[in-house]
Amino acid sequence: MMKKRSAFMLVIIALLGGSLLTLAFVSFPSLNSQGGEGLLASVTGSSQKNDLSKIETTLDLIEANYYQDIDRTKLIDGAINGMMESLGDPYSSYMGKDTAAQFEESIEGSFTGIGAEVSSQDGNVIVVSPIKGSPAEKAGIKAKDVIVSVNGQSLQGLDLNEAVSKIRGPKGSEAKVSVQRTGSSEPLDFTIVRDDIDLETVYSKMQDDGIGIITITQFSLNTAERFKEELATLESQNMKGLIIDVRNNPGGVLSVVIDIAEQFVPSGKLIVQVEDKNGTREKNESKGSSKPYPVSLLMNKGSASASEILAGALQQSAGATLLGEHSFGKGTVQTSFDRQLGDGSLVKITIAKWLTPNGDWIHEKGIEPDISVSQPEYFSVAPINKDNLPLKLDSNSTDVKNAQTMLEGLGYTTDRKDGYYDAKTQNAVKAFQTAEGLTANGTLDEKTAGALELALIEKIGNPQFDTQLKKAVSEMKKEITSATSK
Repeated sequence: MMKKRSAFMLVIIALLGGSLLTLAFVSFPSLNSQGGEGLLASVTGSSQKNDLSKIETTLDLIEANYYQDIDRTKLIDGAINGMMESLGDPYSSYMGKDTAAQFEESIEGSFTGIGAEVSSQDGNVIVVSPIKGSPAEKAGIKAKDVIVSVNGQSLQGLDLNEAVSKIRGPKGSEAKVSVQRTGSSEPLDFTIVRDDIDLETVYSKMQDDGIGIITITQFSLNTAERFKEELATLESQNMKGLIIDVRNNPGGVLSVVIDIAEQFVPSGKLIVQVEDKNGTREKNESKGSSKPYPVSLLMNKGSASASEILAGALQQSAGATLLGEHSFGKGTVQTSFDRQLGDGSLVKITIAKWLTPNGDWIHEKGIEPDISVSQPEYFSVAPINKDNLPLKLDSNSTDVKNAQTMLEGLGYTTDRKDGYYDAKTQNAVKAFQTAEGLTANGTLDEKTAGALELALIEKIGNPQFDTQLKKAVSEMKKEITSATSK
């Protein structure tokens, strides 16, 4: 990994939860060649020294007078965590040595865990998005889910890095994750087997109609090069139009996003602006050119940070169409300081905000698509709480409602999704049980519920049922026809 060495370059790191990496390269004249040591030196005036002395004195008083032995390292870490938390910024945090080591592991391109990008808000651990193809995504974890506990240990109020350490774990180990989801009155339980997370970030395919699709799962250090390779392959096949899919992409390297955007944004037009606390803006102008074919971008509420930078650049400077759902809304950039601490730990501090080419700050607001397209209801249905099973005739609950949504999504007609287990629902369960080779008694037991959820996950993963992608393809066909007729 490149370290902070050049005169006006910083490695901007937005590790939303310790799982994945977000890097950017921007210039700020206020920072010197030591990658932030100028800032560190600037806070060592007399009043600041008195503040540091106050902290040191408090530490000495605790060590000398507390009635039990104390761990000095734990006290220091706690003090730093307290300072970071007092900022009220979920993206500024302290990472102890072990967590920082995990962070370095993620920079190198792989890690072991459930595969969910998370952030912290009001003491809660919020899922930004599950990583494409990860155990978390396959289990049904969704963007905006609040992770309540892992293996019975509450995450409420924990420092984000401590929470992440509980979520992550050895390959093959189980993480029993309880989440709170909007629209569900009770927590939802998932059993997720941790695995090595594949950080291959670019996937492409060509449809028979000449429409190319490139999916970017995150913007890592090699993503731009991989994108160029896949784009060149599609163009060699006489591609007529391109759809870039950044759904559930939590972010990445800003310089990589700029590199990708430059392939579509005409030279001289803005890609992104970065503004520091003094209002000084660093404007990133394209040195590239536009393409002779139409381009669109597919996003959802799990598209965050660098994904939103790309969306804003393509929409406002390249005339691309945005489709899908409202994006996540992360409009800040962070820098990490590790060498200054000297023990393997690091602090990550928000130092600026980024704006779209038109000067829009999308933080906590997100970007609206030009064409709004939602997935079917069964794409976001909550799993069935196994503690409430079995469900049978005349049961009435949220779990029954969720089961009815699943059955309807799989083609088993219930004619109602209000949570009442009537004879029609019972017959739908029997039909599903018969198709799956289960005992066809019409009772929704744990085995039936598990089979139902697995069948739904498989359907959701089938592009044939991807309403958003199908709409994007349909709209792209119109654009290609329009461009051809001109």
